[in-house]
Amino acid sequence: MAPVGLDRRTWGFRDFAALWVSMAACIPTYQLASGMIAEGMNWWQAVITIFLGNVIVLLPMILNAHAGTKYGIPFPVYCRASFGLRGANLPAMVRAFVACGWFGIQTWIGGHALYSIAAEFVPSLKTAPNIERLGINAGQLTCFLLFWSVNVFVILRGIETIRILLNVKAPILLGLGLALLAWAYWAAGGFGEMLSRESAFVPGGSKSGRFWPIFAATLTANVSFWATLSLNIPDFSRHARTQRDQAIGQAVGLPPTMALYSFIGIAVTSASFVIYPNDPHPEKLWDPVYLLSKFQNPIVLIVSMFALCLATLATNIAANVVSPANDFSHLAPRLISFRIGGLITAICGVLIQPWRLLADPTGYIFTWLVGVSALLGSAGGILLADYVVLRRMTLDLDGLYRRGGPYWYRAGFNPVAVIALLLGIAPCVPGFLAQAKLLEVNEIWTTIYTYAWFVSFILSFSLYLIGMRITRSR
Repeated sequence: MAPVGLDRRTWGFRDFAALWVSMAACIPTYQLASGMIAEGMNWWQAVITIFLGNVIVLLPMILNAHAGTKYGIPFPVYCRASFGLRGANLPAMVRAFVACGWFGIQTWIGGHALYSIAAEFVPSLKTAPNIERLGINAGQLTCFLLFWSVNVFVILRGIETIRILLNVKAPILLGLGLALLAWAYWAAGGFGEMLSRESAFVPGGSKSGRFWPIFAATLTANVSFWATLSLNIPDFSRHARTQRDQAIGQAVGLPPTMALYSFIGIAVTSASFVIYPNDPHPEKLWDPVYLLSKFQNPIVLIVSMFALCLATLATNIAANVVSPANDFSHLAPRLISFRIGGLITAICGVLIQPWRLLADPTGYIFTWLVGVSALLGSAGGILLADYVVLRRMTLDLDGLYRRGGPYWYRAGFNPVAVIALLLGIAPCVPGFLAQAKLLEVNEIWTTIYTYAWFVSFILSFSLYLIGMRITRSR
């Protein structure tokens, strides 16, 4: 939780660019456009929506990163200025909860890659007994837990191992993606029907030509994809040499990589429909693990799957362990270390049963991504209203660590921030319950939910500023 000294701030422009190339080049990015195209977008509409969503989230990311670079503080300490020394645990736990979900999703993807490798050499794994209460078979569960164990091993090794993984991973997964793109083009004699028509190509579907009806929800989902990191980016930017390094490095590394890797996913999948016209599970061709499992050359299969596992591991640890480990540690710094916080994250990632979230790509986008965006948007709105507008990017560093200081508020909690957080989330709750098929609501609530991140961000941002100016004038 202590500030990083100037002598230890060694990350430059290339480090931040590599960080984002490493984290953005992952399987969820590859599959991100699948739900959009399944709902009726064409390929270029999906890519533009992805790029635009990442440009939007880049702005709060750079602004929040400013505090980390200027003062060397991690995300939970940054939250103390607006929420109070104790109240900072509230946004930290919101961020940690979302990270636990993402950790589980990435771990399931890596475990699924291991399962696909093993099943090619041990076919009996495909007929392993199903575990009905979990909805997966024993082989899938075993590979998931094995990959989970590798993640835990890296967590126990500490933060330096994470940096090494990121540096190794970026060129590997980018190279694999481009190699897959070249193979698809050569094997299919082009990129197939999906990239040759103006309307969307939906195998077995009838939703082609729908852009505006789903644009808002998919844009919100794409903002939410990295809205987690837009909050806790001080955990990384505290190591930056200058503001220019963190700002330009992130701008160069994030939106272009997201657009490129999602395009690779679209192009390869489109060509795959030509290469495998009679595949019994055409919807699974969106999954690079499933696609690579169809290769007959065992060397190609092993190398490809190893690269996917390594890449997924690096993204998972960097994006979904560093922050929640700090967040859980902030609850009780004397009892919970970085490693113990990482272990708590890993256990929660199993308990959420991530394979259920990924079973339906549209549910993954419109329920998971849009749903968590309400939580993240509300917290982000308060942080930026406080740091950028109210305090003009100036904090009392000693006060962030001092009981009874300027950020103590009422017994360590700022009631204005807590109320603004809850009120910002509230309008999105009915729409989320309707999307999850738990409640029937009026259409106005589902429309609000479509813009969840924007609604919660703007509402909490405004309410916090109003509330703080009222309380300060008394």
